[in-house]
Amino acid sequence: MARILVVDDKDLMRESMDLTLRRAGHEVQTASDGSAALAALGRERFDLVVTDLKMPKTDGVTLLEQVKARRPDVEVVLVTAFGTIDVAVRAMKFGAFDFLQKPFKAEELTAVVDRALEHRQLRSENEALRAAAKGNGPAELIGASAATEEIRRQIAQVAPSAATVLIHGESGAGKEVVARLIHAGGSRAARPMLCLNCAALSAGLLESELFGHERGAFTGADKLRKGRFELADGGTLLLDEVSEIEPRLQAKLLRVLEAQEFERVGSSETIRVDVRVLATTNRRLGEAVAKGEFREDLYYRLNVVPIHVPPLRERPEDIRVLADHFLGRYGRREGRTRPEFAPECLELLMSYDWPGNVRELEHLVERACVMGLGPRIAAEDLRPWLSRRRLDSDGPRLAAGTALETVEREMIEATLRKFGGHRVRTATALGISVRTLGMKVKAYGLADAGRTAEMSDRQKMPVGAQ
Repeated sequence: MARILVVDDKDLMRESMDLTLRRAGHEVQTASDGSAALAALGRERFDLVVTDLKMPKTDGVTLLEQVKARRPDVEVVLVTAFGTIDVAVRAMKFGAFDFLQKPFKAEELTAVVDRALEHRQLRSENEALRAAAKGNGPAELIGASAATEEIRRQIAQVAPSAATVLIHGESGAGKEVVARLIHAGGSRAARPMLCLNCAALSAGLLESELFGHERGAFTGADKLRKGRFELADGGTLLLDEVSEIEPRLQAKLLRVLEAQEFERVGSSETIRVDVRVLATTNRRLGEAVAKGEFREDLYYRLNVVPIHVPPLRERPEDIRVLADHFLGRYGRREGRTRPEFAPECLELLMSYDWPGNVRELEHLVERACVMGLGPRIAAEDLRPWLSRRRLDSDGPRLAAGTALETVEREMIEATLRKFGGHRVRTATALGISVRTLGMKVKAYGLADAGRTAEMSDRQKMPVGAQ
């Protein structure tokens, strides 16, 4: 069923089209002229406009131009008399989907409407698939540990349902892989799965990415933009690092989860969708709720089914299996004869604590393949690329009873110093997002902690690159 706006200044024609389309199962609203149609478009959302070409005041061509300027995703079908066919053909160059010549039969009207709606659906799906295509390869959960087997069991249980799932674990542990497998194992597998990193965007940009915006909603909004919820209609939306959403947007997100409806930024039009939401976090959201940093009602709405992905150091049985898997993948990509790990190299991998989890292991093996190590990779080949997850010996010395705020401040400061002010590596080592780290650095006045290293890097840059 679609929402269709029928526009014609002749009462009999307007009522006839209204009745035909309602009988076909559509929700129809009518307007007697172009001005009334534009007012309706400003208040409500339509999938298709069927309009007469010749009308007083605002004619069909003018209405077409206005519709495409305001709602480029809405299809337009023109109804024309014999003498204006050439005008209708020219109008198709401005975005009309098709035209009907009067007089026409009811089945001709329903046929062209069905084609227009199918075209709109295909175009919407293509937009969603293009948005989802980046990094959307088939997911695999590699590992032989009991913990990995338990995650597979949980995925098999929850995938066929429509329940919201909260996947928690350290950065790089494989939370997104779990989410993709849940989507692939459910009834929405043929529909798009879109992902959004909530920690990577400012609050304003995140709101636009989630819910879309109207043309002119803010400076730089030169055209209508659909948000991820709208593009994922019928499919799945993964909210990566959902804990980083600010309180105001948390309230708006809760409404979408509860009612499956929202408004684009700059619009009062309510859009209804059918989206399954999966969320990931590397924080303990229960603690964030206790501190007042995350809405309790949103937490319970997201945490319908919790899945914990343990860090790699807690499932050492997976290390060798994963390393062999990545060795095969990147060896083939680089066109090299598959190398192998020497026994002492495997011992090194098994003894390492993997602060970056599976992602760190994957990138380490990829580097080994790119650098042409082999055919037998030794421990000494990889050892220089591994960094121990502990602070420098000149790190903080804290006495028992020290305030937690002081502990956190000194830990962040020491870790920033360890990594030369590199915020991504610091955030990874501390197990928090870069955005959270930035807020804490500002709150604790630590902006100078890595400035020396930053200035040193800038001095090494070529003239003009700064």
